[in-house]
Amino acid sequence: MIQPIEPIQTATTKSRQTILDRLMAKEVESPGLPTPDPSKLTRFDDPLAKFSEILEGVGGQVHLIDDPRQVAEILGKTEVFSNAERIVSLVPEAVDNSFDISSIDDPHDLAAVDWTIARGEFFVAENGSIWIEGQSLPHRVLLFIAQYLAIVVSRREFVHHMHDAYARIEAPKSPFGVFVSGPSKTADIEQSLVLGAHGCRALQVFLTP
Repeated sequence: MIQPIEPIQTATTKSRQTILDRLMAKEVESPGLPTPDPSKLTRFDDPLAKFSEILEGVGGQVHLIDDPRQVAEILGKTEVFSNAERIVSLVPEAVDNSFDISSIDDPHDLAAVDWTIARGEFFVAENGSIWIEGQSLPHRVLLFIAQYLAIVVSRREFVHHMHDAYARIEAPKSPFGVFVSGPSKTADIEQSLVLGAHGCRALQVFLTP
């Protein structure tokens, strides 16, 4: 009669934990980050133009405006905004909210948001990204769950490259922050580029004075 094989899961789990404990107890000295030579870092003659070029190259749109109220005027000319039912605006001087965001406790209730209008701290000319501080977001998911995203940022608030960007956020205002560029995209399937695959379908950036 064939005897049943005793389960070895417990032994395997204990062995795995032993290995992990040994790794955790091992102190590894970090070599530290290299110190870049400032003279070799890229600087742009026109950082605003470079930012616009890069962002538009990845599918975003840039608008130079003189007054925040122009945001609503420009977006209102698009069907996806004029027909939107749920708009969350974190820039009230630019766009009105369609509902009271402060009444939302569960982020899952934001699943049907059409537009998020967010405020950016500064933009990076090198890669067309915008830094958004978490303290400006009542719910982090607002940047990623909305069908469409607009960001309002001053064109005077910029850095040339990511070295300066990380230096600027060395002491962040909140535990969460994110660099945003977009819209979201993927080319995993047959190397065919698809915009808005797993995030906002379109990104509109408004640069104020």
